[in-house]
Order: sequence, then C-alpha cells, then structure tokens
Amino acid sequence: MTDSPRRTPATRVGATPAGRRQLRRALASAAVDLFAANGYEATTVDDIAAAAGVGRRTFFRYFDAKDDVLFANHDEIVAEMEDAFAAADPARDPVEVACDAVGLVLDSYADDLDVSLKRFALTRTVPSLRDKEIAIVDRYQRVLARYLQARYEQQGDPAASLRAAVAAAAIAAANNHVLRRWLRRGGEDDIKVRAAEAFALVVTAFRAPRAEPATVVAVMTTATPLHEVVAQVGEVLRRP
Repeated sequence: MTDSPRRTPATRVGATPAGRRQLRRALASAAVDLFAANGYEATTVDDIAAAAGVGRRTFFRYFDAKDDVLFANHDEIVAEMEDAFAAADPARDPVEVACDAVGLVLDSYADDLDVSLKRFALTRTVPSLRDKEIAIVDRYQRVLARYLQARYEQQGDPAASLRAAVAAAAIAAANNHVLRRWLRRGGEDDIKVRAAEAFALVVTAFRAPRAEPATVVAVMTTATPLHEVVAQVGEVLRRP
C-alpha cells in the first residue's frame, strides 16, 4: 500500500489582503449587474452572494447591508489617502498634496468604468444609494480637512480650522464636478486632464500670497560713513 499524497491546504480567496480586495470587488460587480437588471429593491443579499460564488455569511463578513456593496473600495481609498498624507513632503503646498490624494478617488472610478457607469445611474434613481454616496463624499472631505488643518496649524495660521474646511470643500467640489461630468459623458473624456485643470484652479485660489520684495531708497551724502549707511538702512528694513 502506498501512502496517498498529501494535499496542500487550499488558501481561501479572502485569506490575504489582495484576496479580500478581489472578493469585495467581485461582490460589487455582481451587485451592480443585478441592481441594473432586476432593480435595487428586488435584489437580495442572497442573490448577490450567489452571483459572486460565495455564501451569505461571507457577504456579511465584508458588508453590513446591500447598499454598502456598491462602494466596496471606499475604506481602501481612505487608507491610501492617509498614507499619501503621511508620506508627503512637508515642504509641498498642502493643497497640492490634498488634490493629489483625491486623485485616488478618480483613479478608482477609472479603473472599473463599467461598474462606475452603472453605479452612477443607480445613484441617480435610488435614494438610499444617493444618500450613501453623499455620506462617502463627506468622509473624503473630512479626511482632507483634517490633513489641511494639521498643516496650517504647523504654519502658525490662526484661522487653520476655517481655512482647512473651506479648502477641503473646494477640493471636493472640484473632484465631484470632474467626476460627474466624466460619468455623464460615458467615461469618454480624459479624466486626468480635466482633474489637473480643476485642481490647478483650487491650488491657485488657496496658495498663500507672496510678499512683494521691499525697495529701499537711501539718500545720503558721499561723506556719510559706511557703517552709518548700513545702520540706517537696517533700521528701515526692520520697521513693520
């Protein structure tokens, strides 16, 4: 009798970060197709799980409800934004850094155009999905505001909280404008070019003004000692 060969234990799809990401996206893709074909209300969690090839318990391991599944990568994007903030060059304009981070949201839509277009159509007709989308945009905006406020406080800005809130709202508005315009056009426009144009406007609007260089004209006789010239010019430059 020969020993039967040992089987290597199969690794579950959701056992690794990449596998979990893959499974969330599979569930999202299945859900958006079912919502589009059968209607949001008529589609159940069991329908979505079966279409993705998993069980009901697996679905609820990743999502609390069926309206969460359309925004499957939301937490991943927030984490990536926060990583980008942590790694950013502190010498860079904070609004530039924030605009770059929001680009991750646009990238996620562009990476899966079919799902993005179907989700856009659904959020226009299903109020609960629209509310979910608004809540997600608000979370992105709060993440931006926290980063900007911290940077402005480091710069000693007495209006750091207000300035951060206004800048974050402007960045979110620019992002939403570009994204919705792109989706309405079926994803045919160049989203990166349009985003760069929109964010450039925001960066320019919030860039700290640079002080104009001072010009000092000194009128003295040639007999005035050099040390006195230096002293008087220095006194003028020190004046507020």
